[in-house]
Amino acid sequence: MAGKPKLYYFNGRGKMESIRWLLAAAGVEFEEEFLETREQYEKLLQGGSLLFQQVPLVEIDGMKMVQTRAILSYIAGKYNLYGKDLKERALIDMYVGGTDDLMGFILMFPFLSAEDKEKQRATIVQKATSRYFPVYEKVLKDHGQSFLVGNKFSWADVHLLEAILMVEEKKSDVLSGFPQLQAFKARISSIPTIKKFLEPGSQRKPVPDDKYVETVRRVLRMYYDIKAN
Repeated sequence: MAGKPKLYYFNGRGKMESIRWLLAAAGVEFEEEFLETREQYEKLLQGGSLLFQQVPLVEIDGMKMVQTRAILSYIAGKYNLYGKDLKERALIDMYVGGTDDLMGFILMFPFLSAEDKEKQRATIVQKATSRYFPVYEKVLKDHGQSFLVGNKFSWADVHLLEAILMVEEKKSDVLSGFPQLQAFKARISSIPTIKKFLEPGSQRKPVPDDKYVETVRRVLRMYYDIKAN
């Protein structure tokens, strides 16, 4: 019997958080090793585990996988969260890609200066409400189904809920003009595995704080300032 997947990353969200979300949605228990020192990171590098010299790194089914999208695709396929055929998989990829674009505006937010954070917060809300959320609102309204693709719970639904909650952290009423997404959020949040992940004490990570930022900068030797999009 294969052991639990093991995740190597910082004790915070970053690119690993979507992997945590997808494993949790699939009902898969996982272990984590948090990177806290440069020495830990260099040990992974020297051991050849980081194919492209970067994390996330996930040990699963005897593999050491890097590249977030590859890891997520594998998990989605393994746990039947990737559609029933090639067309559904293409739609899931398309929606996940759009959601990724939105989440990209949020990923580096913790590393910005206070001034740039305010500008980026406005950008995140503007992009969400004018470019991304209208797409998913229309998809759900047009097909009248509970889920984005094939009327079955998939990776696309998990990813969108994660993004919605992240944007709501920037503006709590951001869904006020999107009734379909409000219902979607409630519906997906009530799925037992998701509901469990959203409860206190789960492996879901909180909003990144200064300690997380300082750890990432130290381990990765980030000596430069990130600018707002």
